[in-house]
Amino acid sequence: MRYYSTNDQTHQATLEEAVLKGRADDGGLYLPEHIPVLPQAFVSNLQAMSLQEMSYAVANYALQGDVEASVLHNIVYDSLNFPIPLVYVGGNRFALELFHGPTMSFKDVGMRFMARMVSYFTKQHHKEINVLVTTSGNTGGAVASGFYGMPGVNVYILYPQDTLSPLQEAQFTTLGGNVTALEVNGTLDDCREMVAEAFSDKELNERMHLTSARTINMARLLPQVFYYFFAFAQLAEREQNVDQLVFAVPCGNLGNLTAGVMAKQMGLPVKRFIAADNCNDIFTQYLATGDFVPRKVTPSVAPAMDIGNPQNFAQLHAMLHSHVEACELIDGVACDDKQIMSTIAHVWQQEHYLLDPQSATAYRALLEHLQPGETGVALATAHPAKYRDTVEQATGETLRVPGTLSRFLGGTRHVTQLKSGYTSFRQFLLSRDHNNNNR
Repeated sequence: MRYYSTNDQTHQATLEEAVLKGRADDGGLYLPEHIPVLPQAFVSNLQAMSLQEMSYAVANYALQGDVEASVLHNIVYDSLNFPIPLVYVGGNRFALELFHGPTMSFKDVGMRFMARMVSYFTKQHHKEINVLVTTSGNTGGAVASGFYGMPGVNVYILYPQDTLSPLQEAQFTTLGGNVTALEVNGTLDDCREMVAEAFSDKELNERMHLTSARTINMARLLPQVFYYFFAFAQLAEREQNVDQLVFAVPCGNLGNLTAGVMAKQMGLPVKRFIAADNCNDIFTQYLATGDFVPRKVTPSVAPAMDIGNPQNFAQLHAMLHSHVEACELIDGVACDDKQIMSTIAHVWQQEHYLLDPQSATAYRALLEHLQPGETGVALATAHPAKYRDTVEQATGETLRVPGTLSRFLGGTRHVTQLKSGYTSFRQFLLSRDHNNNNR
């Protein structure tokens, strides 16, 4: 299988190149030159498979032999070693709980798979690769957990000083090993600018083999496809109506929505998607007007969705070809902070089910826009305890922090402090250049 750039379809790469680069040299995002359609017999038999069995079969079909079957089997089974249950909430509405991984975020699914793919490819060439990431919350923990201990991979996580909660920070600063936490004396924009300059530094890239763990990477996108199939399988096993299946998806960078559309194009029978935005409703406005207009972020109670320029839009647009086709498949809904908080409270009071603020946007979309006869699945992307203050404020309940999260708080903090600005970051990276220092 070849992968083309969304900026120029003649610019193509192998799977290895697409995964290790993340972004094409022309600035475009990678997509497979064609999306394989799974046999109908396979889709009809999904309920007979475990999560790992089904995910391996989907991955093997999608990757078209680019990864040896036994290797891919190990990657899938090692990555997805936690459940992804579909939970009945009320009416004809379900929540797909994507937060049972080690950092209790949907990002565990993609990060763990990507980490193992990257490690596999680097071992082929006996070289180390360096992953650069910025975080303002959940990404840091998921990247650190996913890549921790992976041979041939070093991870550098940049984050602005004094902005993260103790729990968020502890999830990636207490590991050590191949995970380096860099506390920057500056803003998140400073961190992003430092990383962007590193990626545009040709000499540094040649020396250190830099890559990103961003949502645009095919090795993160593909495993997100798996759980759409698994949601369908669980509905079918319960003999629920799967002919009128609707997914409501919280939208930040649009990675989950892009994966859902890819699942449909691979043969999953989805009637439609509801894209749920918060006040940063760039995609909802695109659906309404046909114009994709990035803008400055407005902070909200659903911070994982506070994105002013969704990274995966180019992939989604390329797959759907036109605004008209996007509108035929996807409805857009936006809600403000007050609506998010009231949804968390309402669902707790009526159904005794707790939602984090991002997932609340998706569930509200089902409450307001699911039609008679449809079966709705809201993607629940993070454990409510990760947004404890917000959920407690909305519900009046006291949340217990699961041991999976609280164990991080007892770890030893390993942090390197860094001045904002590219010069200090570049000097630090060169001091850690194992590829050249070990020659």
